[in-house]
Amino acid sequence: MVIRVYIASSSGSTAIKKKQQDVLGFLEANKIGFEEKDIAANEENRKWMRENVPENSRPATGYPLPPQIFNESQYRGDYDAFFEARENNAVYAFLGLTAPPGSKV
Repeated sequence: MVIRVYIASSSGSTAIKKKQQDVLGFLEANKIGFEEKDIAANEENRKWMRENVPENSRPATGYPLPPQIFNESQYRGDYDAFFEARENNAVYAFLGLTAPPGSKV
């Protein structure tokens, strides 16, 4: 299973950049394998992300903003959902992964 994080490499928003870095930094620090999918540099990535974020997880207006997190093609959540899982020591469950022995769930 591959975790895919949809990001925007050229976002003008400092908040989006910080959220993206927070997710990617956490995954790297915990040696959780992932693929970065840039929606700014690749139209196919942008289209796929927009089409695969569930209706009930989309903003009332506009498009879903990065970072958006998937396990393969299964939507796992946005930054707020990731942050909540991290605060509750439930990131592996949030990502749909089995926690390694000796780690927090």
